[in-house]
Amino acid sequence: MALSQIPTQFLRSHEAPKKRTLIDILSDTVAAFPEAPAIDDGGILTYTELWDAATERVAELHSLGIRRGDRIGIRMPSGTKELYVAILATLLAGAAYVPVDVDDPDERAALVFAEANVNAIISATGIEVLRTTPGGDRRRPRHTDDAWIIFTSGSTGTPKGVAVTHRSAAAFVDAERELFLQDAPLGCEDRVLAGLSVAFDASCEEMWLAWANGACLVPAPRSLVRSGMDLGPWLIRRNITVVSTVPTLAGLWPAEALDAVRLLIFGGEACPPELVDRVATPEREVWNTYGPTETTVVACAARVHAGQPVSIGLPLRGWDLAVVDTHGEPVAVGETGELVIGGVGMARYLDREKTAERFAPLRSVGWPRAYRSGDHVRLEEDGLYFVGRVDDQVKIGGRRIELGEVETHVAALPNVRSAAVVAQSSEGGNTMLVGYLSLTDPETEFSTAQAYEELATAMPAALVPRLHVMDELPVTTAGKVDKRALPWPLPNAEVSATGLDETQHWLAEIWVAVLGVEVTDIHADFFSLGGTSLAAATAIAKIRERYPNTSVRDLYDHPRLGALAERISEESASQISERTVDPVPRRAHIVQTIAQCFLMTWSGAIWVTWLLLIATVALTAPPLPLVISAVLIFLTPFGRLPLAAAAIRLLMHNVKPGSYPRGGSVHLRIWAAERVADVSGARSTALSTLMPLFGRLTGSRIGRGVDMHSPPPVTGMLRLENYCAIEPEVDLSTYWLDGDILHVGEIRVGTGARIGTRSVLMPGTNIGAHAQIEPGSTVQGKLKAGTRWAGSPAVKIGRTNSRFPDTMPPRRPAWAALYTLAAVLIGLLPVAAFGAGLAAAWWLTRSLLVTGALGAIIAVALYAVCVLVLVRLLSIRLTPGVHPVRSFPGWRVWTIVRLMDEARHHLFPLYAAQLTPVWFRMLGARIGADAELSTALAIPAFLEVRDAAFLADDTLVGGYSLGHGWLFTAPTRVGKRSFLGNSGILTPGRRLGKESLIAVLSLTPKRAKTGSNWWGSPPERLRRVVLCDARDSRTYAPNLSVKLARGGIETLRLLAPAASGTLAVGVLTVLYWLAQHHGWAVAFALSGFVLIAAGAIAAALTACVKWCCVGRIRQGEHPLWSRFVWLNELQDSFVEGLAAPWFSNHNLGTGALNWFLRALGASVGAGAWVESYWLPEADLCKIGRGATVGPGCVVQTHLFQDRVMSLDTVTLDDGSTLGAHSVALPASLIGRAATIGPRSLVMRGDRVPEHTSWLGNPIEPAGRG
Repeated sequence: MALSQIPTQFLRSHEAPKKRTLIDILSDTVAAFPEAPAIDDGGILTYTELWDAATERVAELHSLGIRRGDRIGIRMPSGTKELYVAILATLLAGAAYVPVDVDDPDERAALVFAEANVNAIISATGIEVLRTTPGGDRRRPRHTDDAWIIFTSGSTGTPKGVAVTHRSAAAFVDAERELFLQDAPLGCEDRVLAGLSVAFDASCEEMWLAWANGACLVPAPRSLVRSGMDLGPWLIRRNITVVSTVPTLAGLWPAEALDAVRLLIFGGEACPPELVDRVATPEREVWNTYGPTETTVVACAARVHAGQPVSIGLPLRGWDLAVVDTHGEPVAVGETGELVIGGVGMARYLDREKTAERFAPLRSVGWPRAYRSGDHVRLEEDGLYFVGRVDDQVKIGGRRIELGEVETHVAALPNVRSAAVVAQSSEGGNTMLVGYLSLTDPETEFSTAQAYEELATAMPAALVPRLHVMDELPVTTAGKVDKRALPWPLPNAEVSATGLDETQHWLAEIWVAVLGVEVTDIHADFFSLGGTSLAAATAIAKIRERYPNTSVRDLYDHPRLGALAERISEESASQISERTVDPVPRRAHIVQTIAQCFLMTWSGAIWVTWLLLIATVALTAPPLPLVISAVLIFLTPFGRLPLAAAAIRLLMHNVKPGSYPRGGSVHLRIWAAERVADVSGARSTALSTLMPLFGRLTGSRIGRGVDMHSPPPVTGMLRLENYCAIEPEVDLSTYWLDGDILHVGEIRVGTGARIGTRSVLMPGTNIGAHAQIEPGSTVQGKLKAGTRWAGSPAVKIGRTNSRFPDTMPPRRPAWAALYTLAAVLIGLLPVAAFGAGLAAAWWLTRSLLVTGALGAIIAVALYAVCVLVLVRLLSIRLTPGVHPVRSFPGWRVWTIVRLMDEARHHLFPLYAAQLTPVWFRMLGARIGADAELSTALAIPAFLEVRDAAFLADDTLVGGYSLGHGWLFTAPTRVGKRSFLGNSGILTPGRRLGKESLIAVLSLTPKRAKTGSNWWGSPPERLRRVVLCDARDSRTYAPNLSVKLARGGIETLRLLAPAASGTLAVGVLTVLYWLAQHHGWAVAFALSGFVLIAAGAIAAALTACVKWCCVGRIRQGEHPLWSRFVWLNELQDSFVEGLAAPWFSNHNLGTGALNWFLRALGASVGAGAWVESYWLPEADLCKIGRGATVGPGCVVQTHLFQDRVMSLDTVTLDDGSTLGAHSVALPASLIGRAATIGPRSLVMRGDRVPEHTSWLGNPIEPAGRG
């Protein structure tokens, strides 16, 4: 069918109003009604005064550099004339306004403003200029300029910016002006309600209904509009005559509230006929409008009358409408199809690709641009009638589900006559599938439980719909099920349980709201009723409104209604004391910048020393005493440790336990001491055997026979009694930041006590003799002697249970020397590989430009070969069990672990890649087919990973434990298709059964049976459902072409070490030039500045790679075998392999790191203290003003569940704290001035109330128990 087949009344683009701007319209109104009231928010502005106020604001904008074509973010309180003056001023300045509701979350505002790339933001506190356009045009806008950019929610959850030009906006205003009240047009006696958010495009209709006709705009408080009964007197008192609103809001208002209203306009959603019957009167015009944001507010409209069908009408003057079938051909009158819109109202997305997709030509009718609405409508001569959405797919857990497929399974159940499956959303936002069915024989009992079992055998458990039996399913005249008529909420979705007390009933109502189910008794189980982890977080957020100390763990520990009610009743609903957290003072950053110059010069001295050695080898004869002195001081531990200790003791002079302001003198001295320890290499894991010596040098008291495999604190406030054992990666820092307060305190570990790996000892901790701390624990307070503790926060689990002999083994000094020698050689190995790589590259190319890049790639290969050979040699006849630390087996175990740990950094391109399983197999591990390994740490000879298992970032699989001078190691196994989450721990000798899961930052229990799931520390059972299909080529079963594509992208990871090698050669070249032309003293003096410049280059290059690889990262889901995941890992290889060693590690806690994170896309507020660069998807991170991110923290914006990468935002509000070594999972929010203690886990979707303190894995109120 051709264009001629479309009824002519639906084609009105040739009638479009004349081209002009919104400012032209306002200017005409001001001229016609200069003294008429324009805005009345309790104080009246006439049109002249409104124009003058806006013009005055324009002058201010121009003075700040705002020009025509810029974009201004608007986020101001609703209901005030200042809001509308700001909008008009923006338009007068020739800019487009980008509104965000003041009540919207800060993260949405940040996302919208970032997506729109606004030049400035106008808020209640003033104008914040983000950037200016050089030069620019101060003239008024042209009709081709954008008037506004409004963001819609987006089908994927990511807002979509829609830009509307003045041409389209003015045409809409002019078309409506001649449409409504033709017999008695709007004028200066009319008063128009402004009750909608300016972030909603229908607010444009409110504003310009008034300003195009000389009427008065009357803003109403939002709470009043939503309240229903309270609005009536207000509308009458304010003499409102025109209302534009959505049917849902109008349905809340009593009919008498509209007595004075002569024009009532509905839009934004389907209008129920019963509402029209209630509000339509002969004296009042009631209109039903339809129009996506993408076609400028309204595309068509119909006047509606009581007792008549509700239509969405005919197009406005200037718009075209077509209804097309699945082939894009126009349908005949009376038929149904997709509504396609054309004409003057065509807007565009900020995303050009999305614009090209959704505004593609409609070739069947010859339209060059057309918007496909995605809505089904019926075409009639008198107008269009809304039917529903075209897309009958739903998305659950990152997987698109065809409802028809699920319906087929439901219809196949015994005794089912007809079935329909619909995706429904509960009040709490929990999306679920609901299967409606009728029975062939109603007299035969239908077992819902049996039906669920049958469905679970045919599809993943998460896709099994909730079933509701009806006598008959509603049908349309065509005999099909009328899904719009299916009941929701379900008739039985209520609290039917009897005998509940007040708390239990209130809690049951929350379950009904969140899950959309019936709660039948006190024993109802949240997860059995369909609860998911996100639903649990939603429920807890509601519970915290009354009981702010309730944790997500409470729901998992007490999933039954009665048990949870009893648990939360134990918590007092006490008042929360508010807290003010000051941002880091600017002077602190100035002091840090000065200190960095000295610190980087220290680091540069190490580079110059290596250059001296190179020069000596090359026979350029630098002064021999200088070479010897520099090598002893800067390259050997015998010089580096005492020098670092002396500097640290000087910085820590007179620092005592107590509380100090963040950014103050004590805090900055501790920060500087930490950087000294890092720069000097004194805390390298390879030097762990020298940790006791370094601890004594810095002031800590270290007893005899101590096995200390973690670095001592720079404060010197550590006391380790004789024969105690500190395993690797234990935090002994003796301080932590809580908001703007630094807490410093002593730590004491008693005789013979054992501290498990990856534990945190809080300031003030006192651990009794022979006490035992299990791995991954957070310890505070005083612990009795001989007790065993585990978890975060640590809880007593019994008496010490040691597998080690009671007697201490011999501690021969020769073994200490061997450990020290091994430590030095491990530290020299990457340097030697890099030197050999450079020599080989120079020999091959004789090009300085190529030598660095090629030499680094060769060095990676050489280092890998060295690690491979050494690990395999050290693993020969290595036996599990208990060995003395100072013995050949103990030394070999320690050396292998140190080599594997160092390899994770120096061979980063090999990890989290297709080659990682191959690498581990070469090292001696048994790795099954299709297994995925990231930066796992293990002893390869004792590691077994079965088919399709997944080991995420920083997992510890095996390793060793220490006690009483002994070392224990044993084989570990990860079962088939099991998952070990980020920073998860599988201690020596433990096994994870097949198809099991260990959550992020969690421990594996002693017995993890097949199909079990665990979270937290100590580990507890976790309920979850499997969402993906093992046959999916993008999760578990990729084909060859997909594997090759991934391999090609992963090969590009070598560019990161190539870039790093090029920088290294550049630094050496500059330093050598300085030495040759100005002497070695100048080279030493300026070396720090050379490294600072190199670091800036590394950071800038990393940011560029990030934006080139993945652009702005948005919320969504991506399967493991997808281009996005591979490119994301590629950019991360630059973050870890280039930016980290050259820039990030040197700038922890500084403003420079904040700027780098912003360059990667993160939102970092002023005065934030960030000591971690682990923001995997920086665009999704918001760190508020004055917030704190402690060392070792991960702002974890993604999760891999069943090999699907799920991305969501993480927000730290102003003044909030994420303590050291903690993890915040996707969709979590830490409220203003709230504190998360060290080594804690904020669960996915959790909302931490403001001004509260939490600790634990998962978090619970600090101090509980």
